[in-house]
Amino acid sequence: MPSNRSADEETPLLSSPSTPNLRARPVMSRWHQHLAADVSRDWADCILILCYLITGLLDSASISVWGSFVSMQTGNTVYLGLGLASPATSTRWIKSGASLLAFCIGSFLFSRFHRLFSPKRRWVLAASFTAQMAITAVAAGLVTATATADRDRNKDLESLGWEVLVPIALVAFQSCGQAVVSRALGYNALTSVVLTSIYCDLFSDAELFALRNVERNRRTGAPVFLLVGAIVGGKLVETSWGVAGVLWAAAVLKAGVVVVWLVWPAEKSVEESLGR
Repeated sequence: MPSNRSADEETPLLSSPSTPNLRARPVMSRWHQHLAADVSRDWADCILILCYLITGLLDSASISVWGSFVSMQTGNTVYLGLGLASPATSTRWIKSGASLLAFCIGSFLFSRFHRLFSPKRRWVLAASFTAQMAITAVAAGLVTATATADRDRNKDLESLGWEVLVPIALVAFQSCGQAVVSRALGYNALTSVVLTSIYCDLFSDAELFALRNVERNRRTGAPVFLLVGAIVGGKLVETSWGVAGVLWAAAVLKAGVVVVWLVWPAEKSVEESLGR
């Protein structure tokens, strides 16, 4: 006797493990394409200007507590020169030298990472800032773990213990990542670690007072955000949170940048090829 069961009745309620998930595959493929796309440069300079806020936070705290910079290496080079001229005067030059060396090593590694996997690729930018965030968080954790209630700033300024040198080196190592990203995106002036050339370019601009001047706006935003970061960092380091609080705040901001890169628009040509 012929069966009258429909095809739906013969369909198993649960697919076997070997049955491909036809809905999941396009989603995963689309997410892979999303991560592999190059991000758009449009308005990406705003993220780099935000990085100046992070630089201001870190450098204001490090220079006031440890006596050396962790981002802007011009000052560290001067401190290193002064120390080599008179080594017994202070230990600041040793910490500045450690920061400078770590920054150079970080620049070497971060730049090659971007070149190896395509500079503007979304996942590369997100991975770069994830690494920066993680390294900053490790430094913050070390400072938090080694902090003592009776520690005063004068002792930290002359201290050469590992609890000072290691956080300085870690934060300096990751700081160069922001500068490398500025190169990757083609905004070479917005390195987040240099202001002197920005001041020169800003006030020598022939259209300084024009109503519409994108370059002037960028050059203005960079020192303003760094100044705000320095003020906040200087205030925060005076509280019970100390330099550890500044490092944790910087790590949180870097985590926010990671999220921004993950949702940032792709280049128009890529969006069109994906049918967006």
